[in-house]
Amino acid sequence: MRSLLFVPGDSEKKLEKGFSSEADVVIVDLEDSVSADNKASARQIAAEFIRTQAGRQGPAIYVRVNDLSTGLTDDDLAALVPARPTGIMLPKSNSGADVQQLSVKLRVHEAENGLPDGGIAILPIITETAAGVLAAASYAGACNRLAGLTWGAEDLSAAIGARTTRDERGVYTDVFRLARTMTLLAASAAETAAIDTVYPNFRDMDGFRRECEEAERDGFTGKMAIHPAQVAVINDAFTPSPEAAAQAGAVVEAFKAAGNPGVVAIDGQMYDRPHLRRAERLLARAKAAGVQV
Repeated sequence: MRSLLFVPGDSEKKLEKGFSSEADVVIVDLEDSVSADNKASARQIAAEFIRTQAGRQGPAIYVRVNDLSTGLTDDDLAALVPARPTGIMLPKSNSGADVQQLSVKLRVHEAENGLPDGGIAILPIITETAAGVLAAASYAGACNRLAGLTWGAEDLSAAIGARTTRDERGVYTDVFRLARTMTLLAASAAETAAIDTVYPNFRDMDGFRRECEEAERDGFTGKMAIHPAQVAVINDAFTPSPEAAAQAGAVVEAFKAAGNPGVVAIDGQMYDRPHLRRAERLLARAKAAGVQV
């Protein structure tokens, strides 16, 4: 997953536009972008639209349900699981226990709808509460449905009473840099994908590209988008170049040819096992993005 595009679940027009984008994943949103009065109708609109995508080539489909504390999650799942989404995005996840709770609910709905047990993935947003940030390590081994971990800044700012998430230079302040870092480390510990959060100013494409490049540099493998115009920038930033893929392939082949030792030399430069693991991960990303290696 490189690009994950949010689309309001109560707008057929926006859903169609989102599914026509080049996003790897469309996140059909039943939470923040849908008012309380429209929750019920959004479920029906979203479910029907997802059904129409069956057999059609396009992005994977995740549904952001309302969080477990709202009392709305069960209604969301009852309406959307029969439409067979690829996965569920869980907002305001406080720990791996929340993912386990959602997994149990999904298992029931899968059984009731004749779907494969464990077939629907889960992508939790793990930093929207203070408790969530502090429990980031709890996702390791919590659930085999995990498709990745992602984070959010705006809900966390509301939870802790911060006036803004960024300073006058547009850089995240310390609390939000910590949340970002915890997500990256938690994803590594859980051996799953780290997905960077949204960039709210969709008109600032230079700043957005810069943030994408920084996220890819630090180890994130994808980023969420709030506007279709952001998708191409994300895909470009998180797709390894043919040159980078070729270099990674050379590292892997050198280790293989040498019998997988601890260290190899390539063109006078030493490469050790961490270089090999990094090369293997880059090659996997390149293959998933269709880059010729």
